[in-house]
Amino acid sequence: MVALAPDHALIGLGANLGDAVGAVRSAAQALGHLPKTRLLACSPLYRSAPWQAEGPDFINAVAWLQTGLQPLELLEALQALELQHGRERPYPNAPRTLDLDLLMMGELQMNTPRLTLPHPRMHLRAFVLQPLQDLLPDVHIPGVVPTGAVGAWVSSTSGQAMARLT
Repeated sequence: MVALAPDHALIGLGANLGDAVGAVRSAAQALGHLPKTRLLACSPLYRSAPWQAEGPDFINAVAWLQTGLQPLELLEALQALELQHGRERPYPNAPRTLDLDLLMMGELQMNTPRLTLPHPRMHLRAFVLQPLQDLLPDVHIPGVVPTGAVGAWVSSTSGQAMARLT
């Protein structure tokens, strides 16, 4: 297993309204233009059926960043990008033009009313794990049992339909 560097972050990208492919691609590029931030890589895009959500299929990816932003600063920047892409939150798990989830920041573990790191359900979601495995197959997910490595969890999500686009 490999630890994520302290100044590295993983971002889950998703959209299922409008031009979802365009929104995810545009957001990935915009992540690299955030203050004190550099886009290191972005996974291929995947199409996935909504999981614990509704609406059309999602387009998903994971981006790997190097950033000097603090966790809450990065969260605020992600939410600002969502708003720029027309994100509305009429009810939980509503269809969305863009969803950006801060999955991990280094090995940081935190649990506050605004942010929990690592993302508490990332190891249950094929639409996170499969793109993440493309980027960093041996990355350690802190606080996840039994092994914490991405590859150990991908097979547990095999019932969640996904198709690689690019």
